[in-house]
Amino acid sequence: MKLLYASNWGGVILAVVAAICTLGSQGWAQYAKKATASKGPRALGLLELAANGKAHLLPIVILYEGQYYDASSYKAAPVPMALDSGTVYEGTKTGVSQGLFTISGALHSDAGNRWVGAGTWQPAGSEPAKKAAPPKKKSEEDLNAPPVLRRPGAETKKPAEPPAAAKVPTPAPAAAPAQANPPTPAPVEKAPPEDPDRPVLRRGQQTPAPAEMPGPSAAKGAGTKVAEAKSADPAPSSGPVQEIPAISDAKGPEPHSYAYSTKPEDEQNFRKKMLTMAVTELQNYQKTAVEPGAAVTKKPVRAARPVPPNFEDVQLRILDLSTSNEPILVLMAKALPTKATATPDLQYFITLVAREDIYGDLHRASVKITDTQHFDSLPRFELIDAVDADGDGRGELLFRQISDAGRAFVIYRVIGDQLWPLYEGAPQ
Repeated sequence: MKLLYASNWGGVILAVVAAICTLGSQGWAQYAKKATASKGPRALGLLELAANGKAHLLPIVILYEGQYYDASSYKAAPVPMALDSGTVYEGTKTGVSQGLFTISGALHSDAGNRWVGAGTWQPAGSEPAKKAAPPKKKSEEDLNAPPVLRRPGAETKKPAEPPAAAKVPTPAPAAAPAQANPPTPAPVEKAPPEDPDRPVLRRGQQTPAPAEMPGPSAAKGAGTKVAEAKSADPAPSSGPVQEIPAISDAKGPEPHSYAYSTKPEDEQNFRKKMLTMAVTELQNYQKTAVEPGAAVTKKPVRAARPVPPNFEDVQLRILDLSTSNEPILVLMAKALPTKATATPDLQYFITLVAREDIYGDLHRASVKITDTQHFDSLPRFELIDAVDADGDGRGELLFRQISDAGRAFVIYRVIGDQLWPLYEGAPQ
């Protein structure tokens, strides 16, 4: 009797465990499911939009088959693939779509071997009304055409076939007299065949090129010759220039916001915590920094006084890169030392990245500090925006790195309490 009671309870326990495992496996599978990264090609560039509406694109990086390549030189024949005519880029700010930029040409500058894409900018919500056209049978050329940019709401239903009109007999036209010597058509030059191994970025219907291009015109696609321009910069215009990251990907995910929603009082609390952490990091930097003009020794020279907490140009970004309601904070600021100890034109620059845990404590993920005397060895970092560099739905941090060697773009992913580099470009 005792054994029977135990065996019955054993069966009940096994049944309950099996049910929990079944439900738990489904729940955990849904929770642990991650978006698959894009196999590419996925191009990332930076749009510089002037106040007069003109824009041009700086190619940054191309992701293809899990590898990152410099977009200014990848598949250049001679124009880089990222600047092929007709390629469409979608500009985003903190992950939110701002509009479309269609490449219509490429410009090349002698300075730093720099490439710039020229084209037309179409802000979000300003799409012109399209006239319905009767459907036509797709030819073989249309079937092999590159993919078209797809966005929510962009699909339109095909118009119905108009009813066939009644056939009315019409008199046959008189035969035209045959010409003795018909004219011979002029020979047509065939375009060079495209590289079958050349990957294709997201493309759409090419918009007409603007009347004025920002500088001398260049190529209109791969396989054409490019005339080097003396300057690849657009014509100057009054007003600030907006910087908008832009992505081109034929099969990538739709963009979504990486902004962290917070109340004004919470934002002020974040600001105070980040500035307190920045003061500590600046004081530690001063303890190990070599004073300008001092002889370099094995033992670091201690500064006379720490930099007081007087910051200027403070910028705080609060981001939700993994859409998990876990804030990632990025603080950028400039600090000036006291007049008693400051050397002429000495300024400090700090970029601090931190993560808040579930208990409300901040954990430093990265700190980049430099000053005007050490740009040759310690570059300055400026956050441009959060971008989805690999197309997995999570956001990464796009920085501009400034040093005596030039400017470069770098992309970092926040993992735990560290920044992991995904791409580090060469200074130009």
